[in-house]
Amino acid sequence: MIRELVDDCVHCGFCLPTCPTYALWQEEMDSPRGRIHLIDARLDGTIELNPTVAEHFDRCLGCMACVTACPSGVRYDRLIETTRAAVEDELERPLGERIVRGLVFRMLPYPSRMRTALRLAPLGEHVPLPARLHPLRDALPPWHPSAETVPERTPSAGRPIGRAGLLTGCVQQALFSDVNAATARVLAADGFEVVAPPQGCCGALSVHAGRIDEGRRFARRLLDVFADVDVVVVNSSGCGSHLKELGWLLDDERAAAFSEKVRDVGELLASTPPRAARSPLPLSVALQDPCHVRHAQSLPLAMAASLGRIPGLEIVEPAEQDLCCGSAGIYNLLQADAARELGARKAANVLETGASVYASANPGCLVQVSAALRRARRPLPALHPIELVDASVRGASAARLRAEARR
Repeated sequence: MIRELVDDCVHCGFCLPTCPTYALWQEEMDSPRGRIHLIDARLDGTIELNPTVAEHFDRCLGCMACVTACPSGVRYDRLIETTRAAVEDELERPLGERIVRGLVFRMLPYPSRMRTALRLAPLGEHVPLPARLHPLRDALPPWHPSAETVPERTPSAGRPIGRAGLLTGCVQQALFSDVNAATARVLAADGFEVVAPPQGCCGALSVHAGRIDEGRRFARRLLDVFADVDVVVVNSSGCGSHLKELGWLLDDERAAAFSEKVRDVGELLASTPPRAARSPLPLSVALQDPCHVRHAQSLPLAMAASLGRIPGLEIVEPAEQDLCCGSAGIYNLLQADAARELGARKAANVLETGASVYASANPGCLVQVSAALRRARRPLPALHPIELVDASVRGASAARLRAEARR
């Protein structure tokens, strides 16, 4: 299977200018083509998996811009995830790195643990920490997580057009529970009965980091959780792209049927005639496309159709939409220097738009770019696009929305 995926690459180089790490360093082995050469050489036995080789795989953000650019249809997403699993299985990482990765995966997939960590985070500013832990401290946002919760069932406004299961996520649930609540309100207002049963992490963070068995365990639980819904709605792009691949990841028909039901919230709303009236929101919004919507799901500007229905709202696109912001799951925790450089570049492009609000449909992007904007001393209100739709449906004022938004 992996050999066939490798052989699909014709080494044309179309992927190089789209790759963030190649843009940073101009190093062939830090491009998709170079990494495929390394995978090929490893399969042939020409090279062995050692720390130097693994570093080039670790440096990949997994943004999948190369998948969009590739004229040969190379499934680089499956190649890099499978290769990362081999790295985790076969290579013993240095102790410090094992500790950091262990902490990350004992915290992020568990919302209650994350909330506890966020409450204790201010102590980290006054306690000396090892240098390896600085990225974890620096990534914590300054805003207080919302206490708003999503009801297990939100009835539709009027006769329901379908039953939607809402993925509440792990990072999303801990840091952005208000985004989940806004998503449920909008879906209900436009005719869906929304259910948000108790659930855990979907496994996206684990799979994207090479912890495939762990990710499979998380993902398989969702098959039962959402067994009786018409559609599974996801408002976090990395989770959505992962769940659309469950048929391949779990290799069974039930998982494949589940994947067919998964929809990004922007994708679903774009195909759903709006039932609720939209009130004006006179705002200029810099809409950043998350990589796992734009590339992994092939849904560029998925939220634009919904935002376009809001009177008075102007959408402006930052330059270099195809270039990752550097968040990339846990990348900004493990490859902090590269992530910071990419974040600064994305923030500069956002500021160039002159917009009054920054929006992105992924929690990692909101955290990453907001941090870069604060470092540039030009913070902007940071919102998930569904929060703008929700504000319009509720008739909230633009001034209040900006004043209360996270920065």
